Amino acid sequence: MENITVKINGAEISVPKGTTVLEAAHMAGIEIPTLCYMKKINEIGACRICVTEVNEGRGFRLVAGCVYPCSNNMEIRTNSAKVMESRKKTLELMLSTHDKKCLSCVRSGNCELQKLCRDYGIEDTEVYAGARNEYKIDDSAVHMYRDNNKCILCRRCVAVCSNVQGIGVIGANERGFRTYIGSAFDMGLGETSCVSCGQCIAVCPVGAIAEKDYTKQVLAEIADPEKMVIVQTAPAVRAGLGECFGLPIGTNVEGKMVSALRKLGFDKVFDTNFSADLTIMEESHEFLDRVQNGGVLPMITSCSPGWVKYCEHYFPEMTENLSTCKSPQQMFGAVAKTYYAEKLGIDPKNMVVVSIMPCTAKKFETGRDNQNASGYPDVDYALTTRELGRMIERAGINFHALADDTFDEPLGIYTGAGVIFGATGGVMEAALRTAVYELTGESPVDFPELRGTDGIKEATYTVGDKEIKVAVASGLLNAKTVLEKVRNGEADYQFIEIMGCPGGCVNGGGQPQQPASVRNFTDIRAERAKVLYDIDSNKPVRQSHENPAIKAVYEEYFGEPGSHKAHEVLHTKYVKRSIN
Repeated sequence: MENITVKINGAEISVPKGTTVLEAAHMAGIEIPTLCYMKKINEIGACRICVTEVNEGRGFRLVAGCVYPCSNNMEIRTNSAKVMESRKKTLELMLSTHDKKCLSCVRSGNCELQKLCRDYGIEDTEVYAGARNEYKIDDSAVHMYRDNNKCILCRRCVAVCSNVQGIGVIGANERGFRTYIGSAFDMGLGETSCVSCGQCIAVCPVGAIAEKDYTKQVLAEIADPEKMVIVQTAPAVRAGLGECFGLPIGTNVEGKMVSALRKLGFDKVFDTNFSADLTIMEESHEFLDRVQNGGVLPMITSCSPGWVKYCEHYFPEMTENLSTCKSPQQMFGAVAKTYYAEKLGIDPKNMVVVSIMPCTAKKFETGRDNQNASGYPDVDYALTTRELGRMIERAGINFHALADDTFDEPLGIYTGAGVIFGATGGVMEAALRTAVYELTGESPVDFPELRGTDGIKEATYTVGDKEIKVAVASGLLNAKTVLEKVRNGEADYQFIEIMGCPGGCVNGGGQPQQPASVRNFTDIRAERAKVLYDIDSNKPVRQSHENPAIKAVYEEYFGEPGSHKAHEVLHTKYVKRSIN
């Protein structure tokens, strides 16, 4: 690739031709601030916070650094007086229509707008005081709310919904001063075919979008002496929670997380990895049954509730392809309120199951039909990783000082196969570890073709006398690509894994938010996924069928995978939904 030379703040640097001013500055160790820009997703130069001065032989002028390409011998000034004044004025104009209730805002202390105002010395937030639009908060969705009084019209949420997830249920309504982000015909988000993935929350730079917080309700349950409150944590949470407390991306905080949950007062601290192993037992059995007995193929995983809802809305004819297995979150709750409650002699009505998830769609999933195996909801509350972080902070727990602790048994015992569920390709790899064993008696544990953050991965395996073609997709636009190939007869996969969020659960809509300065230049998905694969590689047991707690639950309760009782407790049904 051809390189060119540019001069940034007086220092020469060589960059590939086509590099933007913002990218060139980053290569030179200089961060240009942004509020709207997301690499390959939202490159529209709308917020003007990234303005820089460039000189291409005609004198210096201001350009949007996020989209303006470098030219050979270009001179760039990223911090001149003119640049700094322009950015400051833009911030003051944004504040003129922004609801500045920062003390009560969920993003206070982790707000990209707030940080920029501090960095640029904004002292008077009413420099351009005048007319403002007032909006009602849209809380019609189960999982989140939208407060357009805090929106800065960066359009990141619109871009990720359309360009990454391929859904596009939100966009810019009206024009000029009256512009706001909303759904068509002013429908509440809960009335649309939103799939609850929460990717819009993950990229919002301010507090305009957030998950519905149920931490007060959970604390009230913990304080109730009549209730036994147990908690489960998804695999991806241990790979993200540390970021809430300033730890580097890709830090494994499993031990401290367990310790913190005990200090918060939960009666038992369990792991969703246990029920991920249980899911593999049921799912691999279901897959082999379909292959051997002429069932509907390809079978598609059902662990991701955002993906399941997407399928119900946008590919309803393919709901027959979905595995009937409940997700690990729901399987855990179902087992806890049946098998475990019986072992303890506890009425399930007095047991409260709380899940800590990297996913906002899990909030929607708890209220789905057929999710009450005990006669009570399998899971009572689904909290995000961020909500747990806030609970720990509010309780005054010094996360850094916590000693490592371990999960309770038996529902806290897991294998390497269970933990990799949090990364794209992990469910498929875990399922193949057990399916291959069931077919051949062999025990392979590594399927490298399924790893990595590529949006679509394909592989073909010869297992005994069968050839199994598989596909893995993460992010719903990629899912659409795979499903259309199947629908059009262009692919003959037998097994497909789909995760609603790009990169899988490690990049879920409930994970800690990172600013654009990090998201644009760090593969967060890969860093978090590495935590899970490292745990897997170090586990003495790496196949779900070898989990002693899983063996026990079948011996004592279910009998065998796919049994009548297993279907009553661990499996579910789907609905065909319309597109709104």
